[in-house]
Amino acid sequence: MTETSSVTLPARVDPGKLSSLLEEAGWQRVGGRRGIYSRYSPPKLTDAWLNTSLLLPLDEEAPEFYDAMRSALLQLSQDRDFWIRSVYPRLIVDASDEFRFRKESSAPSGFIAWKSGERLVQSARKTLVAGAKSYMGPGRHFVNRHGRFAHRYLDQVLMGQSAPGSYIITAYAPPNAGVPLSGSVDTPTLTAPELGLASVRDVSQAVVRAVQATVEALQHYRSSGSLSGFEAGVAKGISYEMTNAILGIAEDSDGADISVEWDPVAPPPVELDSHFEFQGSDVDPLTKAATKLAADKSSEVTTLIGRVHLLAKKQAGSPGVFGIESLSPGRVKKVRVRLADEEEYHEAVRAHEEDLALSVCGRLEKEGNLSWLYDATVVRTLGPIDNWLRSSRPPMAGQISLFPEQDGEATPNPGF
Repeated sequence: MTETSSVTLPARVDPGKLSSLLEEAGWQRVGGRRGIYSRYSPPKLTDAWLNTSLLLPLDEEAPEFYDAMRSALLQLSQDRDFWIRSVYPRLIVDASDEFRFRKESSAPSGFIAWKSGERLVQSARKTLVAGAKSYMGPGRHFVNRHGRFAHRYLDQVLMGQSAPGSYIITAYAPPNAGVPLSGSVDTPTLTAPELGLASVRDVSQAVVRAVQATVEALQHYRSSGSLSGFEAGVAKGISYEMTNAILGIAEDSDGADISVEWDPVAPPPVELDSHFEFQGSDVDPLTKAATKLAADKSSEVTTLIGRVHLLAKKQAGSPGVFGIESLSPGRVKKVRVRLADEEEYHEAVRAHEEDLALSVCGRLEKEGNLSWLYDATVVRTLGPIDNWLRSSRPPMAGQISLFPEQDGEATPNPGF
């Protein structure tokens, strides 16, 4: 890096990459000499760009290249917002494919309510993890399967700043890096398939393929009212994890989308879309699909909505246990929940701390005086309990009673 009194400049800049960034931001090439320099005009005139343009050197072997590039970068840095958000972060990162997770926000441009922002970051992470798991093979509900591989992929990804306008989370995935298929393989800087490594670009394509299949299933639901598209899309990467991740992006939004831009260092995949839109109305089918995909067809699965009233101390490596008190009438009041995925314990802690209604799905069993929900999955948080109680309606069709033979005579279970 090189520094001036007020701005930090990259030590080396690829002129081709900077040209792409400028054109992507709406700058127009207005002249130049092939292979020597290009001249660019900004998309709109400001005080900083009035009666001037940007000269971008192209010949890296020319003796004046370094000084000319430094002058161009200093000129660009005069627009601080454009420099900090759109140019500098992408210049200092090597070749990278970009994922942008955007959510409409009623807050001022570029801002979002704190908890909604946390939820968006969490959902973006879940999207990348779910797609990476699907790279290893399809699955309705991965739980902890392929989790270590997915996190090794995530270790290769950088997070960028929010862009102006609606709130945007950006992930940068280096296409030429490698992801070890097992923990016994070191992570090199380049892909080497013969050493048991997956290409980050290939895993990123699996992420996009799974998102695209989920969007196609949503489109099928809108036209038919059927969840069969989600079942059929499992082979393409749809899973409980992916539907749950996208649910978090669409939830409480006035519109959201995921965009992908492939780095030109490698040919982009032609069979995949690059922009996917979601609506608040998608929350209902995504919730139903998540519940359906989380269900183990070999045993009876129950969905329960309730208040987290107790938390057991989470032990290292264990999935976590908590107590939930049903908010629905005519049911066993208290159930112990043993999660299938240890990461979801944090969602239970959040529901407990913020007094949120929580929807969980799992295999219901009775053990003596205690009711248990085994291999459970957190479907979603439903908002403040008081608000949910005011807006709740009679149970949805198909929702069964907990231990119906005991309705009316069940005694609340003791706490832990």
